[in-house]
Amino acid sequence: MWILENIDVTHLLCPNKLGDNARMSKIDHRKWRKGETFYLPDELSDRIFFITEGRVKISSMNEEGKEVTKAILGKGEVFGELALAGESKRRDTALALENSEACVVTLDELKELMRDRSELNLFFMRIFSTRQLEMERRLESLVFRDSRSRIVEFLIHLVETKGQRVGYEWVVRNFITHQEIANLTATSRQTVTTTLNDLRAQKLLTFNRARLLVRDLDKLQLEIRH
Repeated sequence: MWILENIDVTHLLCPNKLGDNARMSKIDHRKWRKGETFYLPDELSDRIFFITEGRVKISSMNEEGKEVTKAILGKGEVFGELALAGESKRRDTALALENSEACVVTLDELKELMRDRSELNLFFMRIFSTRQLEMERRLESLVFRDSRSRIVEFLIHLVETKGQRVGYEWVVRNFITHQEIANLTATSRQTVTTTLNDLRAQKLLTFNRARLLVRDLDKLQLEIRH
């Protein structure tokens, strides 16, 4: 979702994986097992992560101790970028939802790269602006939509940003769990399950742990209550 056309971000942020020995000492390519954390709140914010395999959940804890999921990111996406915006200590938790790999770029190395390659500035501007728009979209959905409509709107957004068209249908691979959808839409797991089963009964979509298949995106959009 964050990769821009004509910018080889993988080569810039993860040269190790491509065999660029000249910069292997500066940029670290690492692996995390499912359930391991990339960082925790209050840790030093001095690195940026570029996901090459797997999925990562970005979350925080509110005052009541309830987890708030901010994003679930996958291959080709970047996180930890608030270090560029002056964040000195982490405010979130980054957790591997499955076995994952990422290139780790220090803040100093990234600033050097951005001085040498101006297109990286555009890349990170795109990240900041897109995520800001995403947070505004989620806030508006929380204020103006009921629980069912928020879930439907989330599914449509998921298809539009991470789906692939297959004939007249749309498929999203590595479909997230019902609890993850609930966390992202400020609803309950039971409401998510009920809504998905209802949409499946209407033959608008099918789903399992591996994928979401939307049979009719136009009709699904009509399910959002204004």
